[in-house]
Amino acid sequence: MNATDRTPADLLASALAADPGRPLVTFYDDATGERVELSVATFANWVAKTANLLQGDLSAGPGDRVALLLPAHWQTAVWLLACSSVGVVADLGGDPAAADVVVSGPDALDAARACRGERVALALRPLGGRFPQTPEGFVDYAVEVPGQGDRFVPFAPVDPEEPALIVAGAEFSGAEVVERALADAPSLDLTGPGSRLLSGLPYDTWEGVSAGLLSPLAVGGSVVLCWHLDRLGEEALAQRIESERVTSVRR
Repeated sequence: MNATDRTPADLLASALAADPGRPLVTFYDDATGERVELSVATFANWVAKTANLLQGDLSAGPGDRVALLLPAHWQTAVWLLACSSVGVVADLGGDPAAADVVVSGPDALDAARACRGERVALALRPLGGRFPQTPEGFVDYAVEVPGQGDRFVPFAPVDPEEPALIVAGAEFSGAEVVERALADAPSLDLTGPGSRLLSGLPYDTWEGVSAGLLSPLAVGGSVVLCWHLDRLGEEALAQRIESERVTSVRR
């Protein structure tokens, strides 16, 4: 990271400038067998498109709250960085009724309908597939995001001292997110570029979000993010650790 990095979006910008082709997020869904590998450049492109959707079509801006009713998934990671890019507060598992925008996976649509603002539905299907039929009252992320711009510029500067993330009821500014992610690195055995952490932790705690995205990003490493990891046997897990060149594991 650079000394001037004060938000998660800054960390991504630095990673993109340093080595856009390296892997950043490798995602496994052990319920379906899906594997997706996103380089820094590909991940950043998804973030830019999502941030344009959030700022433009959904009219979200600094200070707004976005409830993310999503599991530990590569698309959730994209939304976290898109929220940081726009300057909105990403509220993981937050109350949709108190949010300006809700972003929901297929299992939380009923709860998400409590949001009186914009509602976005993610099918979380392999290859970023769309719903066979868009849920009533929602826009389908997989339908809306491809047409968005590949470059993002916020309408208003993002203040790193303003709230950026809420997880497990605790609120953090953008600067605090960056500081905590860097501070976590030694305990996660992240030693810098080349570090590769396999995480099976959910995104409902700071520990899960830090291990599953933020701390590897902060040190120039990468994450192997595993959903439904409990369905994978120990032998298969050991093979994954070897094949993915994992340097540390949290589950």
